Amino acid sequence: MRILHTSDWHLGQHFIGKSRAAEHAAFLRWLVAQADELSIDAIVVAGDVFDTATPPSYARELYNQFIVDLQPTGCQLVILGGNHDSPAVLAESKRLLARLKTAVIPATAADLAEQLLVLTDQQSEPACLLAAVPFIRPRDVLQSQAGQSGQQKQQDLQQAIASHYQQLFALAQSYNQQHKLQLPIVMTGHLTTVGVSQSESVRDIYIGTLEAFSASQFPPADYIALGHIHQAQQLNSTTDIRYSGSPIPLSFDEARQQKQAWLVEFSAGQKKVSSIAIPCFQPLASIKTDLASLPAMLKPLLASLGGDKRLWLEVVIGQSDGYLTDLQPRVEQLLSDLPVELLRLRRERSSVTNLQQLKQTSLAELSPSDVWQARLADEVLSAELQQQLTALYQQVLAKVLDDDQHSDLMANGDST
Repeated sequence: MRILHTSDWHLGQHFIGKSRAAEHAAFLRWLVAQADELSIDAIVVAGDVFDTATPPSYARELYNQFIVDLQPTGCQLVILGGNHDSPAVLAESKRLLARLKTAVIPATAADLAEQLLVLTDQQSEPACLLAAVPFIRPRDVLQSQAGQSGQQKQQDLQQAIASHYQQLFALAQSYNQQHKLQLPIVMTGHLTTVGVSQSESVRDIYIGTLEAFSASQFPPADYIALGHIHQAQQLNSTTDIRYSGSPIPLSFDEARQQKQAWLVEFSAGQKKVSSIAIPCFQPLASIKTDLASLPAMLKPLLASLGGDKRLWLEVVIGQSDGYLTDLQPRVEQLLSDLPVELLRLRRERSSVTNLQQLKQTSLAELSPSDVWQARLADEVLSAELQQQLTALYQQVLAKVLDDDQHSDLMANGDST
């Protein structure tokens, strides 16, 4: 039995104004090829298939086309809902996709048995039990109670999630006993666990008041496939618990990561887990430098570019040049004849930034404009872009103030 564990595709993501459609299409073609070449029996996607709850049409098309392209391989597909996914969007095609060897678990089910899947090998024989746990929302497992302290709520939620896992694991064990089998049990999840390494692109999720779930609370499954963290890693635990990470870099601080998927193989009572490196479909890099050193630092990166590819670049200028008022045009001039797209230019933050200084000031002493100007000062932006952003900010601020004034009037009984 061969299972490929992946997660956090984030189809539909835009990266500083750039579409990732071409990268995602290339990744999904690569994934179909892996399923064929490696005789993969099942692909498990541990959440965040889409980047938003309302994915654009091209992202849905990529998703549907991948499922169609996967059919000739005979590979089973399991889709788990993540915190970015809308359960309703995933569920709308659930019954149809079931006809295409695709199981969709958008959210926890009222009937726990719906989350227990039997995966088969190439001879269509039962070969693995998958206890499929998607992203868990507080309302799925816990009823709020008035008068509880924050600590008590966190403890109750931790216990409720642990209970959900334990009950599902017990159901899998019962299935084995009932059918006199010894199938390996694989579980999934989409959450933060204690002690994992994160990146800028991971938006912190808090299940109610729960910041991170303790790895010790997972049942002793043969393998636990997790999603949400974008850096591939194995947890330090007696149980084999792993994050596959995202297949493409979703932020500049992920640019140096070798993206991967986990291949889990069960044979004759033995388990083997190996890493499958995912190719880089769009080069990107973040360089911290001064103006004089920028060309030399770019040289090795550009030498490794293949074909007609262009490097997506973030430049962080050190404090020696950070004072320059014409920094943007200077950097653009240095890059003008190179196969580079400058997506973000920043000044290196000093030990005490404008925003950090503001944190030491009482909010009563600040106006919204003070905070906005301090935020702009931390970025390198052209005068035109600063004006455009400031105009948009002022529109939003005016709308917020109008809404607040309307709320106050309604609260005072004035409905005019």
